[in-house]
Amino acid sequence: RKKNIFKLSQGEYVAVEKLESTYKKSKLLDQVWVYGNSFKSSLVAVAVPGAGLQAWAASNGVAGDMDAIVQSPAAKKAVLDELQALAKGDKLKGFEVVKALHLDAKPWTIDDDLLTPTFKLKRP
Repeated sequence: RKKNIFKLSQGEYVAVEKLESTYKKSKLLDQVWVYGNSFKSSLVAVAVPGAGLQAWAASNGVAGDMDAIVQSPAAKKAVLDELQALAKGDKLKGFEVVKALHLDAKPWTIDDDLLTPTFKLKRP
């Protein structure tokens, strides 16, 4: 789909579905959406954590419910480190590796207008 390819500020084209399939391998996350635009040189991931991140938080001293966990800098760093390790494992190019992350505690749904009726991620 045309919306799934975009250009970064340095002129590189990014096929975002390929990247999302790599990042979905994370055991810490349930949903991942990658964003980039022609005004920035790096990618941002927006992700919904899963049970894996709750288990990580419990074993690493991050207390609270999922809303508290997603606000934790340690949790964000752990997820970002895992995403970057997955990117390295799949031999992604430097501009295809996410450099920033936002964690969203609420799973995405069709009712939120974040998924299509066929459960694909919506893009702006």
